Amino acid sequence: MVNVIAINGSPKAEKGNTDKLLNPFLDGMAEAGASIDKYYVRHLIVKPCTGELTCWNEKPGICHIQDDMQLIYPKLRQANILVLATPVYIPLPVEMQNFINRLVPIMEPNLSYKEGRTRARLRSNVNINKIVLVSTSGWWETSNLGTVLRIVQEFAADASVEFAGALLRSHFGEIAKHQDKAKQIYEAAKKAGSELIVKGSIDKLLLDVISQPLITEEEWIERLK
Repeated sequence: MVNVIAINGSPKAEKGNTDKLLNPFLDGMAEAGASIDKYYVRHLIVKPCTGELTCWNEKPGICHIQDDMQLIYPKLRQANILVLATPVYIPLPVEMQNFINRLVPIMEPNLSYKEGRTRARLRSNVNINKIVLVSTSGWWETSNLGTVLRIVQEFAADASVEFAGALLRSHFGEIAKHQDKAKQIYEAAKKAGSELIVKGSIDKLLLDVISQPLITEEEWIERLK
């Protein structure tokens, strides 16, 4: 069985737009036979990383900060797929940034230099082999999600783990006004989850359906006047 851990970093938690896109994606994975653990960072106590790197040097793999991350680390080690879900908050909500920073203990300082970049890797007792991003934004352009996308891609590269794709949905506030397209988007998200479990990858055409424009650029510009 494939174990999935999904982390929703939206400050609005289950009431936010990010969860509306994340849920069908996870439903598709569950229907394909995956085991799902889902957490809202908003409902956890996750303190900022203090940067001592005792988890690398003095006590490898053990974070000295005692908070709810101590409950999450075992789930991260057991998971095969890590799903990071977040809205765009110039660029990340503070809760999500804290969470990502606190992933250092599951990485080991066995460094390598690849294509001009220094990279680490996950510890041998961590089973994560794929990382996926689910992200939403209120602005029209998909490029508004670009910084968040690069952050998660960089984390995957730093951990030497496959980045398996991104479900990106801009101008999410329009989705309720376009029910036909909304249905396509949610169905594509569910199928993407199923494909990831069954095939190990997500068809780019599905990702394009999820990211499709709901209004034209000209309509958006007109609304800003």
